[in-house]
Amino acid sequence: MANLKELRNRISSVASTQKITRAMQMVAASKLRKAQDAVESTRPYSDKLFQVVGNLSSEMEGDDNAPKLLVGNGKSQRYLFVIATSERGLCGGFNSSITRLASQKARELINVGKEVEFICVGKKGKASLSSEFGDKIIDFFDFSEVRNLSFVQGDQIAQKIITLFEEDKFDICHLYFSKFESVLTQIPTEQVIIPCNLQVDDNEDSPLQEACYEYEPGEVEILSDLLPKNLSIQVFSALLENFASEQGARMTAMDNATRNADEMIDKLTITYNRSRQATITSELIEIISGAEAL
Repeated sequence: MANLKELRNRISSVASTQKITRAMQMVAASKLRKAQDAVESTRPYSDKLFQVVGNLSSEMEGDDNAPKLLVGNGKSQRYLFVIATSERGLCGGFNSSITRLASQKARELINVGKEVEFICVGKKGKASLSSEFGDKIIDFFDFSEVRNLSFVQGDQIAQKIITLFEEDKFDICHLYFSKFESVLTQIPTEQVIIPCNLQVDDNEDSPLQEACYEYEPGEVEILSDLLPKNLSIQVFSALLENFASEQGARMTAMDNATRNADEMIDKLTITYNRSRQATITSELIEIISGAEAL
């Protein structure tokens, strides 16, 4: 039978861990409410800007003067992957699902002779990718000291991407993040942000509808100003989606950990009681046997 003192210590240790996981679950739930509000308030603006830029881009189809951010540079040899993950762990498979999606795509491109480089946003993504693609990580953004995400962080990443594109460091840029659906559902997402993947959808329910407008100044001037802003807002929106997904994943993971701790405490308590009963029974047998011998 297991030592009674060891079992008591084990039960106490699991109970202490359970308190931590329950507290982390409550903190994640509190952060999730704020993050979900931020996502829901940003989506209309992001969708509307997407619609405006999409309508403008439809007017420039086939135009040789179209901005490069919209149509690209005509090449597809070098790829830049921007990977958004969390700064901290204990959130289940949240980070691994994003890096797995990006890694799979990167391997496919490398196998056909393409070049792939990475910008990592968040420590966990960098740590996960370093073993296989360490020499291909060209930049890293650490927002662990930022208490509340703002447009500043999204714009900072977007400006870095634009600078690299203007310096002809890559041809196509993919953004990887987790789209928030619910506490239980977060969807790893791949989005092409350069060239802008804008297509007018004929579906009436689509946020992108083609309309007839007269522009002043011309489409080129407006797009030259709007496209960098659109890139910044798309990156910022992805960061918000990612943060909400992280809190949802952490809340679920900590809830599961708390439930598992409950089950483990129950099993250890049963084992402890059985061991204690066996010890008492053994001592009673020894006492009775000694009395009979006298």
